[in-house]
Amino acid sequence: MTSNELSENLRNRLAEKMAGEITLSEKPGESLKKWRLNFEISQTDIANFLKVSPSVISDYESGRRKSPGTLIVRKIVESLLEIDLERGGKKIHAYETILGTENSSRSIYSTYEYTIPIQLAKLVNLIEADIVYKGVEKPLYGFTVIDSQRAILELSSHEFQRLYGWSTDRAMVFTKVTTGKSPLVAIRVTNLKPGAIVIHGLRAEQVDPAAIKMAEVDRIPLIATTMDLNKLVQLLKKYSKYQVNE
Repeated sequence: MTSNELSENLRNRLAEKMAGEITLSEKPGESLKKWRLNFEISQTDIANFLKVSPSVISDYESGRRKSPGTLIVRKIVESLLEIDLERGGKKIHAYETILGTENSSRSIYSTYEYTIPIQLAKLVNLIEADIVYKGVEKPLYGFTVIDSQRAILELSSHEFQRLYGWSTDRAMVFTKVTTGKSPLVAIRVTNLKPGAIVIHGLRAEQVDPAAIKMAEVDRIPLIATTMDLNKLVQLLKKYSKYQVNE
């Protein structure tokens, strides 16, 4: 198989993943919105590509319009992929890395996807965290708990992207940290940026100032918590509307 054929095959798999999740979701509008935000594409850009009014896309995402059928979903997914390609294919390339490599389960303690996103303030209260740097708040569509030492020691920058699951707008919880600096360094060198970073096992005042500075550069919310890890995962799991894997 040539490199072009391999790339096309991976894009098709990504399209199938996206369309399948949207179509089968209990709230397809929320799922559609999640993927659009993942690709950092506006409702207006999709509407222009499809030659429809932006209100059509807005109505689908909000649920004001009847859930889109498979044909509409396919067209919207294709528009996201095509627009990203026109911009250089940065997002597609990142997801191809996830699809084309094996699961990094040794580095992942737990990962979930949310049907309905959790807001940062809710997350902070839920896991009894302190805000180290507020950053730009985004709805969080999932969380991943990562063995920080193993991930940083064993994964390349491309392999690190696999830890994001299927939504970059998620809370990345790093365990086994000493200062919080190393996880931020790893995130700085990847194309994908999480919606929030949680440093587990440290109090806010123990987080390295360099880690805070890096969070500020990328404008990523940084929070710290010392809650028992199993309790933390259980609380986040209870919030989740459906479990993808563990």
